[in-house]
Amino acid sequence: MTSQSHEPAGTPSADELSILHVDMDAFYVEVERQRDPSLVGRPVIVGGSGRRGVVASASYEARARGVRSAMPTAQARRLCPSAVVVTSDFSGYVEASAAIAEIFESVTPHVEPIALDEAFLDVSGAHRLFGTSPEIAWHIRGVIRDIVGLDCSVGVASTKTLAKLASVAAKPIVSPHGPRPGRGVRVVEAAEQFAFLWGHRVEALWGVGPVTLQRLRAIGVVTVGDLATARVDTLVAAVGAAHGAHLAALAKGRDDRPVHRGGTPKSIGHEETFEFDIAGSQRIRSETVRLADAVASRLRAAGLWGRTVTVKVRYPDFSLRTRAQTLSEPFQTSRTLAAVAHRLVERLDLSAGVRLLGVSVSGLDDVAATDGRPSGSSASGADSPASETLQLALDLGPQSSVAAGQEPDTARGPTGDTELDRQIADALDAIRARFGRASIAQGAGTIRDAAPGERRWGH
Repeated sequence: MTSQSHEPAGTPSADELSILHVDMDAFYVEVERQRDPSLVGRPVIVGGSGRRGVVASASYEARARGVRSAMPTAQARRLCPSAVVVTSDFSGYVEASAAIAEIFESVTPHVEPIALDEAFLDVSGAHRLFGTSPEIAWHIRGVIRDIVGLDCSVGVASTKTLAKLASVAAKPIVSPHGPRPGRGVRVVEAAEQFAFLWGHRVEALWGVGPVTLQRLRAIGVVTVGDLATARVDTLVAAVGAAHGAHLAALAKGRDDRPVHRGGTPKSIGHEETFEFDIAGSQRIRSETVRLADAVASRLRAAGLWGRTVTVKVRYPDFSLRTRAQTLSEPFQTSRTLAAVAHRLVERLDLSAGVRLLGVSVSGLDDVAATDGRPSGSSASGADSPASETLQLALDLGPQSSVAAGQEPDTARGPTGDTELDRQIADALDAIRARFGRASIAQGAGTIRDAAPGERRWGH
């Protein structure tokens, strides 16, 4: 198929180019390079390091050797034997993401986060203070570089679809001789939007995954231009009525989705595929606590509380099981989350072992009441070197004492966490802020029994 020569009606004017898509460049890799400058200039893979690990992000040096996100780490190592593999540590990514979000919000309140490393912005109301949309894009890029020390690519256009494609076009260029700087900012002017859009391969559009791509290719659709000229009945027969109509609209430049202001993520989770299947109640218990601690840390860093806990287990035969529970009050501490997650895992048959284990929290809210919450306790006097790891393996059940002659404060305030839970969380956060995340780990012994009536069962 060939693209039609005329453009559909409704070409936007220059002053309507108010949608920005900001995408950080190799975000996880660059955060890790800030932690360890010896990684600069070297091929780096961030993700699982075991034989079942998966690539979360790759540096441009590694990408030049064919390494891509979601690729098995073992395959990535074969493609790039000189790569340094770094295990993902989301605490640093969340911290950097929060700093970047503050920069966005200093320009416009209309920010829609897509992931830790990308967001849409509607800057139509910011022109008086910050200039044109392209000027705002360069401003944001410069401030992120100055304050956070990271680079980003920005697309400027009239719709989300075009802005997303434009940010990709602004990215650094992968080269066998090392990455070359990209445009940094790509503006899709009104007069060029269809030539720009139609020149992309159809898989560049949202909603075109492997199955849809195969079906589109079967009817001769290779580019977005092909899609724009395809017969509607042919598209419907290939991919279905709703999906066909949606893709046809995008190909014709019609995308009226607004930037949703201040979107809260639907869930926060962490999962791990183990290099070897794990078995035994104590090992599974310890891994559950470790994952719960990572998720709770991200909850607190994002200023969010959750209500529903979900655990996911994949068995050695690749079958998958999930269990969920909803608490009557919001929570954000590791002890509460670990306790619920452990009970959910115990409801599953673990006799064959576990290949993958995941813990996530949903029902998120950023306006949970915090009356009575301490402002934060500091770990004063902590002088342990960052290279050492401490473990809180404390039996903090309802009948144990914190110190001789003292009963723990298990009174519940406005959230599902006890005062003691919150104090431990504050101490963990303070120690990690000072000495690094690896300096202290939550122990399996910190799982506590919940008070009767604290929760209600979900699905």
